[in-house]
Amino acid sequence: MKNLWTKWTGIALVKRILVGLILGAILGVAAPGATSIAILGDVFVGALKAIAPLLVFFLVISSLCNAGKSHGGVIKTVVALYMFSTVLAAVIAVFASMIFPVQITLTNAAADATAPQGIVEVLNNLLLNVVANPISSLVNANYVGILTWAILLGLAFRGAGDTTKKALADIADGTSLVVSWIINLAPFGIFGLVFNTISTNGLDIFTTYGKLLALLVGCMLFIYFVTNPILVYWCIRQNPYPLILHCLKKSAITAFFTRSSAANIPVNMKACEEMGLDRDTYSVTIPLGATINMDGAAITITVMTMATAFTLGIHVDIPTAIILSLLAALSACGASGVAGGSLLLIPMACSLFGISDDISMQVVAVGFIIGVIQDSVETALNSSSDLLLSASAEFRQWRLEGKKITF
Repeated sequence: MKNLWTKWTGIALVKRILVGLILGAILGVAAPGATSIAILGDVFVGALKAIAPLLVFFLVISSLCNAGKSHGGVIKTVVALYMFSTVLAAVIAVFASMIFPVQITLTNAAADATAPQGIVEVLNNLLLNVVANPISSLVNANYVGILTWAILLGLAFRGAGDTTKKALADIADGTSLVVSWIINLAPFGIFGLVFNTISTNGLDIFTTYGKLLALLVGCMLFIYFVTNPILVYWCIRQNPYPLILHCLKKSAITAFFTRSSAANIPVNMKACEEMGLDRDTYSVTIPLGATINMDGAAITITVMTMATAFTLGIHVDIPTAIILSLLAALSACGASGVAGGSLLLIPMACSLFGISDDISMQVVAVGFIIGVIQDSVETALNSSSDLLLSASAEFRQWRLEGKKITF
């Protein structure tokens, strides 16, 4: 068994994932009735979601209590990149919607979900998440609360004895090892996820909502391949595309199929480790990015809201569009790191144009219909950007210190 595992891990992970992807697609078409295969995907995503809160909690505590120097400069750069890119994504989505206006066919039934009523409620929820019970934060994967308590405990344990610090470091290392085991089983998880997607979803969404999907996906691809490279170049002052493609390969593939930024946190942390980044830094910036770096969510909220306004014949002027961009960016930071998390914030943005909750919740229902594509691409953008911008900020520090950038 050990030899078999060694041979398995000796094959490049991307190659193994591609094999799982292809086999899942083939079986999804050839044998859609074999529904038991889908359990592989559910188990894989469940394992990632289960280990991620523990990984973040213990890594942050261990990093802070054992750290010998401050990493605040890099973290500040990452946060600035996160916020700027999210606002920029919303602005681009507004102008893209004006250049390529899209109308949608509203569904007859509203989605059975509860949406926040305003930006104040979103911010209140974020603030309450900060002070949530640490145990409930771990159980509910509340990463704002997890980070808050981990940082406080990490700072408190700086005065602890060497034995305690060593124990915390060992726990963090052990948790990281478990993550590596789970990630090595990703091909089986991707196999199950692709099979489930292919076997349960037809091509109808492309014909009914093709233009809307094209606008959403087009905006997201523009962010990743046009605006993100500019930010990366500002950090590393060299060709940004090798790093862009590296992060796409390491992070976007799993994020696309898991459709959860939270579930992809362990994947991103493993990629950071492989690139030689500082664990004291990425143990904070990666989970933080899963909460506040929401380019894809900002695009979804903006495009869906603009499409609703155009459908109802509502005129959208430039000042209102700019306000929508800022609202979408702030709202996106409150989107949960789960599949479809950004969709429930659409009614809040629609309220800016006086659109009723009944209509806006119908738009949410449309979002869930196209979610198999929209949410997958959105999560791939969000999560791979977490990795990309975290790496770029640290590489910027390396450049300023005269170190060679390698990954």
